[in-house]
Amino acid sequence: MDLLQQIVARAKADKQRIVLPEAEEERTLRAADHVLADDLANLILIGNPANIKALAAQWGLKNIEKATIVDPLNNPKSEEYATLLAELRQKKGMTLEQARELVTKNNLYLGCMIIKTEEADGQISGALSTTGETLRPALQIIKCAPGITCVSGAMLVLTHEQQYGENGIVVMGDVAVTPNPTADQLAQIAYTTAETAKSVAGFTDPHVAMLSFSTKGSAKDAIDKATGKSVYIIDKVVEATKLAKERFPELKIDGELQADAALDPAVALKKAPDSPIAGKANVLIVPNLEVGNIGYKLVQRLGGASAIGPILQGIARPVNDLSRGCSVDDIYYMVAITACQAQDAKRA
Repeated sequence: MDLLQQIVARAKADKQRIVLPEAEEERTLRAADHVLADDLANLILIGNPANIKALAAQWGLKNIEKATIVDPLNNPKSEEYATLLAELRQKKGMTLEQARELVTKNNLYLGCMIIKTEEADGQISGALSTTGETLRPALQIIKCAPGITCVSGAMLVLTHEQQYGENGIVVMGDVAVTPNPTADQLAQIAYTTAETAKSVAGFTDPHVAMLSFSTKGSAKDAIDKATGKSVYIIDKVVEATKLAKERFPELKIDGELQADAALDPAVALKKAPDSPIAGKANVLIVPNLEVGNIGYKLVQRLGGASAIGPILQGIARPVNDLSRGCSVDDIYYMVAITACQAQDAKRA
C-alpha cells in the first residue's frame, strides 16, 4: 500500500467533517462526489443548494445528496455566527454588521465559523481563492495551535531512493508560507513539520534535521562590516535548533546539518559522527522559503520524485490551501490529508 492509499485508509477509519466552501466550482464538486462515493469523509458544502444540485445533475454526480449543504444567504445560524465573529474581532474594530456581511457573503469565513462552533473539523479551499484569502479567516477565527504563532507549509516528498528518509519519503518545511522565518519561527516550523510527518505521513519516529550549507560549524557566516550582522543564515539555524530543543524536549532534532549529512549515513559518519540525527533524518527543515521551494522542485524535476502538498500546519484545526490549477484528484487527496490532521488535532 503506497502512502496516499495509507492516508486514505486512515481517513476512512475515523471519518471527519470537512468543509468545502467553493462547492459550486466544478473540480471541487466532482471531488466531493468521489469523496462521498468512497465514504472518505462527511462533507459540508457551502453554496446555493439549487445551483449545487443542478450542477450535480448536469455532470452526472450521484452522491452529492449525501453531503450537508449550507446556503450562506439562507442559513438559520447566520446571526449566531455573526455575533460570535463580532466578539472575536471586537478588538480589531469589527462591527456586527461587518460580521453579518462576512458570514453571508464570504464562504471561507462561514466555513471557519462552522469549525469554530465545533460543527466541522477542517476546511479546504484554493481552487478559486488565493492563499491569503484562505489563511485570513483561519487565523482570525480558528487561530494558531497552542504554543504556536507561525503558520507554515510542509511537503511530502516521495522519492525512489528507499535508503533515505522513511523508505524514500521525507517531509520538508517550510515550503509555502513564511519567506524568511526568524530563529523562533524556524523552531516552531521544526515542531509542526514533525507533527505533520506523524499525522499525515504516518511516521512513528520523526528525526528532524535543521538544514544549512554547513555541518556543525564547518563553515562560518560572513559578517557585513557596515552592519556587523551575519550575511548568511548559519547562526539562525543554530539558534533555532537550540530553541526547538528547549521548547519541545521530546522532539528528536539536530543541526546545523548539510543535506547529505542529514540523509546519508556514510557522509554523516564523516561530517557529524556524534549527531543522533545525521544519516537518519526523515524530516528536513530549510532555512527559508527560497530554499524550500527550489529544493523540492529540483527533486521533483531532476530526481523523479512526487511531491504532495503544501500542507498547512500550525493552525488549531486544519485549514488547507489548494493551487488554483488543482485537479479533482488533488482535492480528493487533500480531503484525506485534512481528515488525518483533524484526527490528530483532536488527540492533542
